[in-house]
Amino acid sequence: MTDGMLITLISLGVTFFFIIGVPIFLVIGFWVVGVSLVIDFTLANVGVTLFEGLSFFGLLALPLFIMTGDLINAAGIAKRLSDFAYSCLGFIRGGLGMASISACGMFAAISGSNSGTTATIGSIMHPEMTKGGYDKTFAAATIAAGGTVGIIIPPSIIFIVYGFLLNLPISELFIAGMLPGLAMVVAMMFTCYLISRKNGWGHIIKWEPKRIMRTGLRAYLGFVAIFIVVYGIYSGLFSPTEAASVTVGFSVIAGLFITREIKFKSLPKILMRSGHITGMLAPLIAVSVVMQQILSLIGAGEWIGSLITGLGDPTIILLACMLLVLAAGTVLESLPNTIILAPILAPIAYTAGVDPIHFAVIFLVGDAIGFITPPYGLNLYVASGITGIPYFSIVKHVLPYLLALTIVWIIIAFWPPLSLVLLQFAGLS
Repeated sequence: MTDGMLITLISLGVTFFFIIGVPIFLVIGFWVVGVSLVIDFTLANVGVTLFEGLSFFGLLALPLFIMTGDLINAAGIAKRLSDFAYSCLGFIRGGLGMASISACGMFAAISGSNSGTTATIGSIMHPEMTKGGYDKTFAAATIAAGGTVGIIIPPSIIFIVYGFLLNLPISELFIAGMLPGLAMVVAMMFTCYLISRKNGWGHIIKWEPKRIMRTGLRAYLGFVAIFIVVYGIYSGLFSPTEAASVTVGFSVIAGLFITREIKFKSLPKILMRSGHITGMLAPLIAVSVVMQQILSLIGAGEWIGSLITGLGDPTIILLACMLLVLAAGTVLESLPNTIILAPILAPIAYTAGVDPIHFAVIFLVGDAIGFITPPYGLNLYVASGITGIPYFSIVKHVLPYLLALTIVWIIIAFWPPLSLVLLQFAGLS
């Protein structure tokens, strides 16, 4: 039996494991070990690479931003941001739904996690939307869609991983994600407004400047946290890792001594939750580095590259890359999708004339859309879990948001200034 046939059988076997629910870390690990044995790639190198794959200073930001999201939620700051958003938008039909999406954007600017954004804002805003006259399934779909910006609006955990894999400056990736992330928020808010207006959903509250001022003052801690991250990174005062460290410290102090919603005895539980999530992500990143080595050795990147570049026209090549990202996003979570495809597709896009930073934004926006694309759609599962509404019921109501985000994605892909203008303004690109 040839090596190619053995690798194909191993790939089919691990695909079956994935379908039946085996954790993706083990799926990739089985593939790595099996293919290593087939091609006589020493397993000792696997162990060394697993260790060295995580020996990167920038990756320290990963657990710190995860911890920041947990602390911001526990401190009650996320709830105050949501109240402020509603006081600003509640006078519009669909204002509470729009406020939920806006709150997702603000929380994303602190936490950098899509599932964390969906879970945190969803647990706060879904009961409020249900009481406020919205269809409960539409409310769940709105929260799931809003969470997609968690990995686009900086700081972003997946941008950190992408920058690590492709050796791109993380701070520049963060800057490039700002306007596309805002465009996604605006598109989803407009979609929510149209649907709510059509169905008459949502109670309208009076425009009250005093209420806006009051809720804005109560939410000041959230604005300070956002300022620390944004100003610290973009002024050059902090690296992304240092900004994450400072924000964690601020969140602890704010929760313990200002809002007083975090107790000393609850800190171990919060840290354990953050550690649990990090413990799932870090091994996956490590094993993915080995996977990249093996894919390179067996020529997978060259094969896919020749297949796509053979299409000839740069526009068709970019569209093919986008379709591949979206197709993978329907069945894979963003991290393995990025780990597997980004090192293969980024060089192809570069040869087609696409700026590496611009393609990073294109790739990760497509990745984000995968969060609400069946049959996987991680945010749909998270929204289902926190609301108790069946998965497929939410899918039907998320389709308008999916369409709106796809339109924004196409604009981002074929109008590079949306991603690069801030870098050019800063003299970085």
